Parts: sequence; structure tokens; C-alpha cells
Amino acid sequence: MTDQPERIVLLLRCPDRPGIVAAVAEFLQRRGANIVHADQHTDRERGLFLQRVEVEFEEGAPDGYELSDALRPLAERFAMTWSIHLARRRPRVALLVSKDGHCLSDLLARVEQGELAAEVALVASNHDVLRPQAERVGVPFHHLPIDPDAGGRPDQERAIDELLAANDIDLVVLARYMQILSDEFCRRWAGRVINIHHSFLPAFKGARPYHRAHDRGVKIIGATAHYATADLDEGPIIVQDVTPVSHRDEVADLIRKGRDLERTVLADAVRLHLEHRVLAYENRTVVFD
Repeated sequence: MTDQPERIVLLLRCPDRPGIVAAVAEFLQRRGANIVHADQHTDRERGLFLQRVEVEFEEGAPDGYELSDALRPLAERFAMTWSIHLARRRPRVALLVSKDGHCLSDLLARVEQGELAAEVALVASNHDVLRPQAERVGVPFHHLPIDPDAGGRPDQERAIDELLAANDIDLVVLARYMQILSDEFCRRWAGRVINIHHSFLPAFKGARPYHRAHDRGVKIIGATAHYATADLDEGPIIVQDVTPVSHRDEVADLIRKGRDLERTVLADAVRLHLEHRVLAYENRTVVFD
């Protein structure tokens, strides 16, 4: 049985100008790469070119550092920023939760069934109620309560940060983690924290969006997965979806319907990130799907 070819994903962004696609293709071809997927987008308003290229190496594949070093002259020529990812590597993911377990159980099931190519390294929570869900599938659970007599939220967040670093976490998923992260935490983990908000942002930001949607008498409700930033519920959006509601729906009905949306929207956003299909820039994203 022959080994599978090494597959690498290249994400790049640079000012738009002629010749970028040809130059990137030539660079990869000279290193023995076979391009199996390529997609690009030009943001004409901002004059930006963005591209995702997925390549295979039949033999002698360079590692990410080697390819990155070789790419530098081309990157300087086009003023590129870029990242290189080994497709075979399964990122280590931490799930942060509070009391609602619907997103947690959904993500754990999708990982277990192979729908999400990740390793869930840990689940952490400010409450202990979801411990059985994590431990049922063998994922370590860490209860990190917010104790006003022991430093409060800053100390609790510091403990989370130390836990993430100790476990070499690549991606943090806020699976209905109902706490506001500090500006420092968001900057330190920029582009590596995905949040699910139970509203079609920018409508009904903040707390209790289903209650406010019901009060407003809306005819659709939604859910939004986005990268967490220091600006609450205003980070770059990855995935959104909506479902219709009517005057007959009470708040409990909106919450029930919203939970279904939250599961699928969050799972889609996590998958896109894990497959290196998202490029964030200027508080927006290009999603190559």
C-alpha cells in the first residue's frame, strides 16, 4: 500500500496586481507540487488579492518551515502575508462552555464521527454541570469557577490561558461560553477563537437576544459564528444562518429553534477554520468553500 501524498494548504493575501496567480503557480511547480484546488478573490474596493491553494507532493515534500523560507522572495516581491498548513495535521482544540450543552455535545459527536478533523484536547468551564458530557467521550474536563474571593474573572481567565498554553492548543471554540473575554486575551489569541452568538449579527448583540427578538416581533431569527475580538460580538463573521418564526412562537420556541441553528452554524465555522478555508482581514472574512 503506497503512502498518501503530502498535502499542504497555502493561504495568502497581498495588494492586487497582474501576475500573482502565475507567479504562485510557477513557484509551486518548481518545487514539484501538484495543485489540486485553487480559489481566489479580489476585493476591488480595498485593492486586495486573496488566495487559497491546496497542493500535493508525491515525494520529497518540504515541511512548512522550508516552504515558508523558499516563499519569502516571492512574498517580498508582491508584499504578501501568508500562512502554510499541513493538511494531515489535526489541530488541537479547546472547547469553553458554561451551562448550555447543545453545542458541546454536537461538536464532540462530530469529532468522534470524523466530520471534524481535530483533536479535542480539553473542555473548560466556569461551571461543573457539563463534566459528564466531556468525560463520556474521554475528554479531560476542567472546572475553573469565577470566585470573587480569589481574584474573580481576571484570575479565572489567567488560569484558562495557562491551561491552553500547557496543552498546545491551536483553536479555542466558545461553545456557548457565557463570559466576556478580556481585550488582552482576544489580542493574544487573535484569529484562533471562534464564538457562536445566538443572533443574526449585528442585530441583538449582547445578552438575551431571543428575548429581545421576541419583544421586537421579528419574523426570522439567526445565529452567527465569528472570530472573537476585543469588540464584543463584532469580530469577523465566518458563518451565519436564519430560520423563520411567527407570532405564534414564544420565547421558548425561539430558543429551541435557535439552538438547532447554533449547532450547525458553529460546526460549519469550526470545519472551515480547520480546513484552512477562512482568510480574515479588516474585520471581515473571505471563506473559500
